[in-house]
Amino acid sequence: MFFYLTQHLLNHALGLFSLKLAEAGLEWAIVLWRNPVATVLLYGAAAVHFALALWTLYSRREWRLPWIEILRLAAGFSFPLLLIGHAVTTRLGDTLYDIRPSYTSIIANLVALGSEGSQLALFAPGWLHGCLGLWITLRRFETMQRIKPLLIALIIVIPLAAALGFLNMTVEVAVLGPRPPASPERLIEQATLGDWKDRLKFWYLIAIAAAFLLGRVRALAVSRPA
Repeated sequence: MFFYLTQHLLNHALGLFSLKLAEAGLEWAIVLWRNPVATVLLYGAAAVHFALALWTLYSRREWRLPWIEILRLAAGFSFPLLLIGHAVTTRLGDTLYDIRPSYTSIIANLVALGSEGSQLALFAPGWLHGCLGLWITLRRFETMQRIKPLLIALIIVIPLAAALGFLNMTVEVAVLGPRPPASPERLIEQATLGDWKDRLKFWYLIAIAAAFLLGRVRALAVSRPA
């Protein structure tokens, strides 16, 4: 999942050079991630990650955590709320309605909706969550401590380059002029995808709340004297 996220950020960064280059990078990314093996690995990793997150909420009895753990957990749980919309629009839209994702169409739609900011914020929580998770796991190694300044620089530079690349592509798309209005069929498809986003976000929040509440009930039952 971290490789997937990093690749997406770097692809956004290609927009610093040109929209055309970023579109070419996106085509290569689609070929890579639509491969059946890559698909199974990616969605399998996402399912395992989500299951472990729910188990953490359920099984943890003590919530007095270091600030770095609190930040990592907050970033990790907020990231899917943004990612669900992205996944439904690009992957489910392609699967159900053959809507081929492109930066030109995605950016034009975001600008029309006035939600460019959400796209810029899309990968920030996941990027922070992944970086903190890797650092917590690997910080005991001397090599990691030695290259810590380089790692901090990469943590800042990569998402910054991605944001600037996205903004540059926004300017290029604006120069192309307004897109033709969507057909009635396309509007129905977009409404259906919007329903999918709302339902998935709802059940995601329900799963998190249920895991946390069941965990508190379990903790109270265990701590209660016999």
